[in-house]
Amino acid sequence: MYKQETINPYHEGEKGEQVEKMFDHIAHSYDLLNHALSLGIDRGWRRKAIDALKVHHPKRILDIATGTGDFAILSAKRIQPQQIIGADISEGMMAVGREKVKKKNMLDIISFQREDCMHLSFPDDSFDAVTSAYGVRNFQNLDAGLSEMYRVLRTGGHLLIVELSTPPHFPMKQLFWVYAHVVMPVIGKLISHDASAYTYLPSSMEAFPQGEVMEGILKKAGFQQIKWKRFTFGLCTMYLASK
Repeated sequence: MYKQETINPYHEGEKGEQVEKMFDHIAHSYDLLNHALSLGIDRGWRRKAIDALKVHHPKRILDIATGTGDFAILSAKRIQPQQIIGADISEGMMAVGREKVKKKNMLDIISFQREDCMHLSFPDDSFDAVTSAYGVRNFQNLDAGLSEMYRVLRTGGHLLIVELSTPPHFPMKQLFWVYAHVVMPVIGKLISHDASAYTYLPSSMEAFPQGEVMEGILKKAGFQQIKWKRFTFGLCTMYLASK
């Protein structure tokens, strides 16, 4: 068991149930807070990560923990695949995503469906690429989730993970700790009205395996040719691997 798997937003139920409840609760304010708390830098992280995948020209993409669909929408614009399926445990988040996709006239490319990432409903070797932005640290069982991502990916396909991380060096490491534990919970509570969610998010981020450790976990799941890169002093890390 990894440390982040023991960190929960609330006090009752399994982690997956609590995460579903949390994201349903904050769905209405998630996009606003996501961009505000990152000062908009997260948009650049998404672009860089998607462009790293773009060179492989995936036609069918599964976006795990798709949330409100930002990563799926940007992937559709920059990669221009034939199909993207956004999968998430939170119907509240996907409801927001469906409205965004409808407004952008992307319903012919992007669809959403509720999935338990530990037990995906798709057949083996179904997708050219599997992506996940800021979602895998919320998995109830990281190894099981990665195993499912590996299973549904075709041989030669690519996995792209973008995850928040903690800066490894002074002074950004110390500055970020203050921001994550003082500023983020206050702003999160004011806008989302859920104090637990924005205490849980930085705690889960700090506990999540990073860099070489995450590379080893991906290897254990069967992935090969693993490359990873830190963005903005280590606030975000991208992992790109193949099956």
